[in-house]
Amino acid sequence: MAEPVSALLSIATGLALAAAAGFRAFVPLLAAGLAIHFGYVEAAPGFSWLGEPVVLVALSVATLAEITAYYVPGVDHVLDMIAAPVAVAAGIVAAAGVMVGLPDWLRWLTAIGAGGAVSTAGHALNAVGRAKTGLASGGLGNPLYSTAELAGSVMLASLALLLPLIALVAVAAIVAWLLQRRRRRRV
Repeated sequence: MAEPVSALLSIATGLALAAAAGFRAFVPLLAAGLAIHFGYVEAAPGFSWLGEPVVLVALSVATLAEITAYYVPGVDHVLDMIAAPVAVAAGIVAAAGVMVGLPDWLRWLTAIGAGGAVSTAGHALNAVGRAKTGLASGGLGNPLYSTAELAGSVMLASLALLLPLIALVAVAAIVAWLLQRRRRRRV
């Protein structure tokens, strides 16, 4: 079992990667896979496969396909409707893949419960945001929205691997801001 600080950092890394999956499903998986491959982060038991070259090639292709598809008018909305399970699964796998120093039951409980929740919330909020952007701009603003989503995913995944506690604070700040915004609209 790892030291408590190490376990806490791996949980922060996993949850921030899961949040990044709400923006783009494959970006955080690719980031985690690269970090594992190059030895920057330790893979959780049973997840060393994420760093294997063939998996990295597959994740690279999937990432490029996902990024490209979100720039195609109409396809982006269809993806928002069908990609929710993929984003959730990616968030759970990314989180579980880097959470070290925990008993298996706790790693999976945290990855599924918290990781699944943040990736689900992120994906749902992005789908609503894309729909609103599409309505307000006649679809012309959607490529800009896609660029912002991609930037958010890359930034959050990078922070998760480089500065996990700051990434977790960023996720908490985003959630707090969104909840406050939602409360203001209700009043």
